[in-house]
Amino acid sequence: MTALLDLFSSGIVRTVLMGAAMLGALSGMLGAFAVLRRQSLLGDALSHAALPGVCLGFLVAGGRDLGSVLAGAFLTGALAALVMMLIVRRTTLKTDAALGIVLSVFFAVGIVLLTVIQTRGGAGSLGLMTFLFGQAAAILRSDLWVMGGIGLAALAVVLAFWKEFKLVSFDADFARAQGFPVTMLEAGLTVMVALAIVAGLQLVGVVLMVALLIAPAAAARQWTSSLGPMVLLSAAIGAGSGAGGALISATTRGLATGPVVVLIATAVVLVSLLVAPGRGLLWQMLAARRARARISDGRMLATLQGLATAHDNAGYPVEQGMLQTALGAMPPARRISSLEQRGLIRSVTHPPETTPHWELTDAGHAEAAALSGQPRKERPQ
Repeated sequence: MTALLDLFSSGIVRTVLMGAAMLGALSGMLGAFAVLRRQSLLGDALSHAALPGVCLGFLVAGGRDLGSVLAGAFLTGALAALVMMLIVRRTTLKTDAALGIVLSVFFAVGIVLLTVIQTRGGAGSLGLMTFLFGQAAAILRSDLWVMGGIGLAALAVVLAFWKEFKLVSFDADFARAQGFPVTMLEAGLTVMVALAIVAGLQLVGVVLMVALLIAPAAAARQWTSSLGPMVLLSAAIGAGSGAGGALISATTRGLATGPVVVLIATAVVLVSLLVAPGRGLLWQMLAARRARARISDGRMLATLQGLATAHDNAGYPVEQGMLQTALGAMPPARRISSLEQRGLIRSVTHPPETTPHWELTDAGHAEAAALSGQPRKERPQ
């Protein structure tokens, strides 16, 4: 407890913790719309497109001025989004192809500019590499105001255009048919994503920023089918991942914050993919197992009822070999035991035969009739 209090007494730790949490919440909120619009690669393209802007901001300012660097990153990110939209609308290429082109071209330009700057030398140029992978320790308290302002502005826009963003995310064609300015709405969402990327360059960097945008939203999508809860849960997962990554990084010497934040968010995605109710892989496996069990039970009940009907005897005892021949294979013992426990069948003797026999109970006849849609055959009194 004392160690934890000492940790929070550090101003740098508190600043990084708050910055990571705010960035995670902002990224999670906006990433939810990108995931629903099936534009998960958008964040990757815009984050890589920010690199040439970082370099241009450095060249214009003549040094590593944070305001110029972030402004340049936003401008090239917005330009990349515009180019992507123009490619999709003016050519026959699909969105994924346009995003791939924008990502590779802009990132290549950024690498060339970065190489030119480093070739010129200078102490300031060395700090540009931190924008590739992030450097949480470089975050200042003044940067928190910038992140907070961007977050509040994005939240205000989302709340103001909630209905429109919701419609565009789920059915853009219907929104267009209803007269909504789909292009402007999509551009607004894209600009906000670019702002989130710019805000996260120092913490996570160009390469890993896409994970912070997509991972919380992907995890939240597993737990809910409603947009409102998904956005809130995605923001909460992003904030928790950011705060958790900052704390782990602060307690472990030499461990970078950005990659830890991404790893925590990815771990949440993996857990969600496994155990999320209704959609998790484990739940699907259990559902498939229950479905197979219902089919097996239904086949056995139908076979017993069919044989009883053929012999005009509702209580006809069916021998094991006869049941195996009719089904092609004997049901597992646990399925037979389950049917007996549910009171649908019962084991009977049929002298002089010594092999196992089963017959349907009244409840079994009712269940078999319900499954087949046929009227129930009454047991003779």
